[in-house]
Amino acid sequence: MNNFMQKGLIIYSCAVSTVVLALTLMGAKTQPKQFDEISVHRLDITEPDGTLRMVISDKDRLPPVIIKGKERPEMGEARPQAGMIFYNDEGTENGGLIFSGRKNDKGQIVDSGASLSFDRYGAGQTIQLAGVDDKENHFAGLQVNDSGGKRVWAGRGSDGLATVSLAGTDGKERLRLQVSADGKGSIVFLDGNGKVVQELAPTR
Repeated sequence: MNNFMQKGLIIYSCAVSTVVLALTLMGAKTQPKQFDEISVHRLDITEPDGTLRMVISDKDRLPPVIIKGKERPEMGEARPQAGMIFYNDEGTENGGLIFSGRKNDKGQIVDSGASLSFDRYGAGQTIQLAGVDDKENHFAGLQVNDSGGKRVWAGRGSDGLATVSLAGTDGKERLRLQVSADGKGSIVFLDGNGKVVQELAPTR
């Protein structure tokens, strides 16, 4: 074999080895990493440009309200719960899932419950599913909000009533379907000041 052929084979071998190595590295980069178990205090999900889309966090690192990528602690109280916060395409909070539950040094249950909510663009919560049962609050249900306040509530309150409450765009309750803890049902009509104007109940 002459020197020309030997040099050609060497060049060919190097070229093939380079291509194989490049393909191997490319394949390795595109393959997602797999974990059997992972433990973190906070996990941020972002778009390629860095826009925040979701945060999963323990109670110490759950962020305050974020508007277009900037924290705005003045817009809401600190959240002492663990949970998951959702953000829209602009990096603005638009819902989330928070949960907690503990006893204080007196043995009282505090902050016990969970809430899943979704926000309307440029406004507050539009729908919330929540359940709280601690020393101060005892309720569970679904709430639908409008710009004026709560429009629909379906759930159980601390008074033991199971209710479906309907309100106008001003947030004032006008109609309530309710069943008491002892099984008595009625339909209640209210005026704009929250005063009962009529109540319908079965005669027997």
